[in-house]
Amino acid sequence: MAACPFRRSIASQLSRVLNLPPENLIKSISAVPVSKKRPVADFQLFVGSVIENKSSDRSKPDLQLQTQRLAEKLKCDTVVSEISTGPGTVNFTINKELLAKAVLQQVFKDGSEYGIKSELFSTVPRRKIVIEFSSPNIAKKFHVGHLRSTIIGNFVANLKEALGHQVTRINYLGDWGMQFGLLGAGFQQFGNEEELQSNPLQHLFEVYVQVNKAAEEDENIKKLAQDFFRKLEARDEQTLSMWQHFRDFSIEEYVRIYKRLGVHFDEYSGESFYQEKSQEVLKMLDTKGLLQKTIKGTRVVDLSEKRDLSLSSTVMRSDGTSLYITRDLAAAIDRMKKYNCDTMIYVTDKSQNTHFEQLFQILKLMGYQWAERCQHVSFGLVQGMKTRKGEVVFLEDVLNEARSRMLQNMASAKTTKELENPLETAEKIGLAALIIQDFKGLLSSDYQFSWDRVLQSRGDTGVFLQYTHARLHSLEQMCRNGQSTDINTACLQDPQAISVLQHLLRYDEVLYKSSEDLQPKHIVSYLLTLSHLAAVAHKTLPVKGSAPELAQARLRLFQAARSVLANGMKLLGITPVTQM
Repeated sequence: MAACPFRRSIASQLSRVLNLPPENLIKSISAVPVSKKRPVADFQLFVGSVIENKSSDRSKPDLQLQTQRLAEKLKCDTVVSEISTGPGTVNFTINKELLAKAVLQQVFKDGSEYGIKSELFSTVPRRKIVIEFSSPNIAKKFHVGHLRSTIIGNFVANLKEALGHQVTRINYLGDWGMQFGLLGAGFQQFGNEEELQSNPLQHLFEVYVQVNKAAEEDENIKKLAQDFFRKLEARDEQTLSMWQHFRDFSIEEYVRIYKRLGVHFDEYSGESFYQEKSQEVLKMLDTKGLLQKTIKGTRVVDLSEKRDLSLSSTVMRSDGTSLYITRDLAAAIDRMKKYNCDTMIYVTDKSQNTHFEQLFQILKLMGYQWAERCQHVSFGLVQGMKTRKGEVVFLEDVLNEARSRMLQNMASAKTTKELENPLETAEKIGLAALIIQDFKGLLSSDYQFSWDRVLQSRGDTGVFLQYTHARLHSLEQMCRNGQSTDINTACLQDPQAISVLQHLLRYDEVLYKSSEDLQPKHIVSYLLTLSHLAAVAHKTLPVKGSAPELAQARLRLFQAARSVLANGMKLLGITPVTQM
């Protein structure tokens, strides 16, 4: 458990006064945000959160009076150097030399697990978690609409893994349905095997556009498409082989793009896996008396409270074929059997909120209590994503644009170093810029995309995070010979050094907050503040030219800041660069 003794030490003292177990108090003690304007205490206790729990007696004196009384019963010790009160809070200031010593010790001892080994996570049980994200439609180039699902799902998976959970990442491909009838019929009419080999998804996309246009003018094409899909559903060998061909090419292409994004999956499944199993689901629904037939001949599940079909979900077409939700029901049941997981998370845009509400509700009606442990992480839409060529549809165009704009900016910047691989560096910085822009706000919010804002090197951007990391890394390289782990913490008492240390102290709380609501914005905001504080400290606390003891201590501080910055960036799905 954490060697940073502060929260636990404060909780022990409070425990004696309030007669409550220290464990019940730990989460009510929070680190105080760093202020640029004035020195602040290190921790505060929100008195209302512990007093009200103890008693609901209405005749109790007002909160401020209780706060005052509590503070008077507490004493300073070797850890706490000052106790004061604020509106409804008792504030604790930590002995500053101890603060520097304990924080730095902890950062280097825990490495990539810094913040995660905190007492805040000590009672969090380790879980088996399945996360479904990205899920593009095969035989189509990777659409930019899938970018958010991919990077958000990757962040959630990274965070859960870092916290010690067993995570399975699933890419549930859109690889079944009537559109494949159209594509198959289209390929038979307009396809070219050579072009398919050389540029598969571009060619399939062109065929799909062509056949859609042809189908509008020729009813016969529609009939051919229906025939093709019927053969596919009947598992006709030749038809299935062509479909498999399209699927294999698509996955190959996606894996290449996922590599650029730094994303991987444990399993590629798809709707096609559940075409037969969805028929079993329909039988189960029927056996349980949950299937109702409509006038149109479709089958629905009644989800209304009064059982009057005022709210229902269609699970079968009139011709007996399954729908997207039927296949999703089959997939959920199958995954639960296969992975026996504690939580199942779906990452898709908010237009699918109703779909998932209905999915979870039907599972509950079928008697699956674990449906309560299913979760939909939804997100808003990105507006105005354009490349220099105009409105953008494909993700690869966006990645290429980010990389080329970044290369251009690097070439024109005076501070740019001679890089071994400028293209690779530009790619990592460009991706960081896209991710930070995306993660700054609430996930459920729509946002307006702007290249100029995304790629600024100053201000709250991914470029600024990468720049800070590279700058701190080159400082370490420059002073490599003089590095020592044994430092004099009395040299780190300047306000700028204290601000960085106080901020490093808060990292576990930020991780805890993100683990609770799965919002990356807490980590983004934390890392941007850390970068600003490190930039100010870098300016005012020189390493080069300072007395050896002072230089050592400052270098250690900057190393700690860079280490935590790198940890946070990796959780977000960003690869930190060491030069730019």
